[in-house]
Amino acid sequence: MADTVPEPTVQAAVEHTLMPSEATELADARHDRVRVTVVTPERAVLDTHAEMVVLPLYDGEAAVLSGHAPFVARLGAGELRLKSGGAITQRWYVEFGFVQVRQDVVTVLTDRAVPAEEITAAVAEGARRDAEALPATTPGERSAKAKARDRATGLARVALHNSQRP
Repeated sequence: MADTVPEPTVQAAVEHTLMPSEATELADARHDRVRVTVVTPERAVLDTHAEMVVLPLYDGEAAVLSGHAPFVARLGAGELRLKSGGAITQRWYVEFGFVQVRQDVVTVLTDRAVPAEEITAAVAEGARRDAEALPATTPGERSAKAKARDRATGLARVALHNSQRP
């Protein structure tokens, strides 16, 4: 049976992460599980539990299990995967931001989060074309172009993963 909760609000996600109560700590103390909260500027898109979370960091991937040491890291564009029972239960495309891991709670603050199934090869190709069309004459333009290329690469990886799934 899946551990689903009603759609979270940004306020609830912030309160849970920054001001945990005894009730939220007891709910999170489930053996071998971490609580995962994904928040975008518009809304909290995910608040659930998983056995393992695989995060797309700026310089690679990181897997988080229950009992992981606390850390804060910079997200890259790519696929966030939730695993339970030895299988991937949810996949999300996330775009840049930060992640905090603390006391079996993984909080992802990201610019954009969409279900990975919505990412197609056409979306990835459009992002690649948009990135290549950007000018790169000033340092700011070069930085924006590099970020757009990273975004296109992340989209392409997720689209490829989608095409290889049965």
